[in-house]
Amino acid sequence: MNANTPRPPLGCSRSVDSNQQGPHEQLLSCVGKHRAHAFQKPIADFNQAAFNLAAQLYQAHGGPLILDSCCGVGVSTRLLAEQHPDHLVLGLDRSAARLDKKLGPLPPNAHLIRTDLADFWRLAATAGWQPEQHYLLYPNPYPKSKDLKLRWHGHPVFPSLLALGGRLISRSNWLIYLQEMEIALTHCGFAPRLTELPPQPQPLTAFERKYQLSGQTLWQIECRLDASPAAPSTQ
Repeated sequence: MNANTPRPPLGCSRSVDSNQQGPHEQLLSCVGKHRAHAFQKPIADFNQAAFNLAAQLYQAHGGPLILDSCCGVGVSTRLLAEQHPDHLVLGLDRSAARLDKKLGPLPPNAHLIRTDLADFWRLAATAGWQPEQHYLLYPNPYPKSKDLKLRWHGHPVFPSLLALGGRLISRSNWLIYLQEMEIALTHCGFAPRLTELPPQPQPLTAFERKYQLSGQTLWQIECRLDASPAAPSTQ
């Protein structure tokens, strides 16, 4: 879309278009491979610096932590910080353009940090971080079948996401994405709960607001990752 192209009305968001009709047939083999072999990609310097900053903020706060991963412009980070004033809320996103959107001052317990989650989650897991809650709101679904390994449950960093523990909350307007996440979490011994998300009086993100206005069905998965998982499924 160029500058002269009119923007579509807010309530006209398109549904996800995919060549997949159900969960990916290679999902479990992908998850199993990543659990068996540690992700060895070197940590980028700027991600190490971003984590060091986050660690200083976490230590200075001294209270419970909420991670808002893939926070985009940080609408959700602001709302979560207002709803949980005793928590440190870290909004994490790799896009400087999104994080630089001028949406007004942040609550004092909220911070936006530019970082690649594939590095940040590994560093946080290695440091023993245990966020109380971890939000993954409307992540890029990478809907093409060939892009399974770009979805978080198919990515090599998925074991680090699990190791962080806490209460994982993820939302999407593409049911298959969360069905795959449910299968992956169950395979790893957890007990996720996938439900249809009722209309939200205060949407957490701009995407959530846009999808609701478009009449799309939204979905949410919740899973406690801080309990000892059962033995992995063999199915």
